[in-house]
Amino acid sequence: MARFATLADREAVEAEMPWTARQVPATIYGFLADVAKRLPQSPALTFQLTATTAQDRSQSVTWGELLTRVTRAANLFRSLGVGEKDVVAYVLPNSLETAVTLLAGSVAGIVNPINPLLEPEQIAAILRETKAKVVVTLKAFPKTDVPQKVAQALTLAPGVQTVLEVDLNGYLGFPKNVIVPLIRPKNPVSHRAKVLDFRAACAAQPGDRLSFADSTSDRVAAYFHTGGTTGMPKVAQHKYSGMIYNGWLGGHFLFTPKDVLICPLPLFHVFAAYPILMSALASGAHVIFPTPAGYRGDGVFDNFWKLIERYKVTFMITVPTAISALMQRPVDADVSTLRMAISGSAPLPIELYNRFKAATGVEIAEGYGLTECTCLVSVNPIEGAKKVGSVGIPFPYTEVKILQKTAEGFRECETDEVGEICVSNPGVFEGSTYTEVDKNRDLFAEGRFLRTGDLGRMDEDGYLWITGRAKDLIIRGGHNIDPAVIEDALLKHESVAFAGAIGQPDPRAGELPCVYVELIAGAETKVEDLAAFAASAITERAAVPKFIGILPELPKTAVGKIFKPDLRRLAITRVYDAALSEAGLAAKVASVSEDKKRGLVALIEAAPGISEDALRRVLGDYTVAWDLKKD
Repeated sequence: MARFATLADREAVEAEMPWTARQVPATIYGFLADVAKRLPQSPALTFQLTATTAQDRSQSVTWGELLTRVTRAANLFRSLGVGEKDVVAYVLPNSLETAVTLLAGSVAGIVNPINPLLEPEQIAAILRETKAKVVVTLKAFPKTDVPQKVAQALTLAPGVQTVLEVDLNGYLGFPKNVIVPLIRPKNPVSHRAKVLDFRAACAAQPGDRLSFADSTSDRVAAYFHTGGTTGMPKVAQHKYSGMIYNGWLGGHFLFTPKDVLICPLPLFHVFAAYPILMSALASGAHVIFPTPAGYRGDGVFDNFWKLIERYKVTFMITVPTAISALMQRPVDADVSTLRMAISGSAPLPIELYNRFKAATGVEIAEGYGLTECTCLVSVNPIEGAKKVGSVGIPFPYTEVKILQKTAEGFRECETDEVGEICVSNPGVFEGSTYTEVDKNRDLFAEGRFLRTGDLGRMDEDGYLWITGRAKDLIIRGGHNIDPAVIEDALLKHESVAFAGAIGQPDPRAGELPCVYVELIAGAETKVEDLAAFAASAITERAAVPKFIGILPELPKTAVGKIFKPDLRRLAITRVYDAALSEAGLAAKVASVSEDKKRGLVALIEAAPGISEDALRRVLGDYTVAWDLKKD
């Protein structure tokens, strides 16, 4: 395993040879076949359907067995008419079949993971956009509405020809596996797609060889939709080269065959699909997927430390919201095998990092990635210095530029100067990030640097810091919410003239959706009425605002555009003041100002005798920085 601890290490790796000279497999099938040849009997994936106790029943596959399953599934997809440019979508929670479908779909054609928490209309919009031929989803099962939502979606996506159902009953032992078929919920079907049992259909296919040629050309092999979606979603295109690059990074720098990763994150998200699953293919590490719903599964948080002890986990894969929930519970098991926690998807509050390290003795390495980059961009190095609050050093073969757009073109920023984060690496599909041509316009700087829409700076040690988001996305626990979804809904209310949606700070989710409105002159309405209207008009449940404020006039720029930094200042002041008051501290926000390096910073005015430690206990879990006002 190569060393990646400093910027000099990164440069040394690049100096060895260009990326194109690296001896990596050309295809996903070749990637999997390689690890199966090296480690045929080693455990690859383990799935635990329930976590009411850490010792609940689980099922595992070796790398050799996984290759056989993926081969059968890829052959099945081809037999159903899926060619290299055709789409296999899946709407699934985590399971062994989910991982098999992700891999096999990219071997036979183009795989399209879809968030099963989306509403039927949103699922249908993605299926139409990607022109999916085959959908893999759940068979009706207690305590899930995924099959029913997919059945509804298929009535709006007539292009889907075949539905393959995964029955979770196969993970249950006696007597539950006998009871479930008797109480299985009904799923009325009104679509015209052919419905088959996934396992039975796969079993009828050869598992020792592909029934078709595995094309070695670098091609698009995955479509991932970005964030919350309404209407026509943005769908990012991923090529073999980007998918394998992400895996190579994990296998080259982070994991070995001796490592065990616990990943309670969904396989419809790039974080679990690439830095974790593809890195496992590269390294031969063993990945544990606890419950279909991951961290949201019953018993996962309560038994998390015991799961680490059971499987002798060395790396835990997490997000700040999960860390916050885990810190509400005692570390009640032997976690001495745990080497590192890797966190992504949303900013990590410094106090939460400190609390986790104190409770476990384990460091957190925070990283940065985007769906549009296939995923990985940078990470706080596992073996090197971790600058908490930064997202670390860009990976080898990833070039990050901090740029500002001027009338003459793009200007590169100086050290610690804030600009837009722009990325070029093997995961960036230059010029064709999205399936829709129009969405790629003005997306690249200098022809090859993807404009992320994130604002940041690079310090003198080569560490990347994110200071804001030019694209205004609200990130709720790693789930991206387009503010336009909220604004467009409220603007349909007869009394609303203007609406500005932002993310307000939250100690658990990082941000929660919040909206301020300006009423039409002479109109009257109550916040409660607006809240009820928003709840009925916004189909994306995660986007329903947690706070609605009515202002006499929204702050606007000289050209009449809503000025959201002022709305963020209002929200930060309101949230922090409420938190301080609830904690019984005589303190309040005196002002919120823009810091070139830290973004928005709240200045706290406190009564004599109130210490910074007392304030930190209240405000430390929030990602918005703060300072204590000095006399």
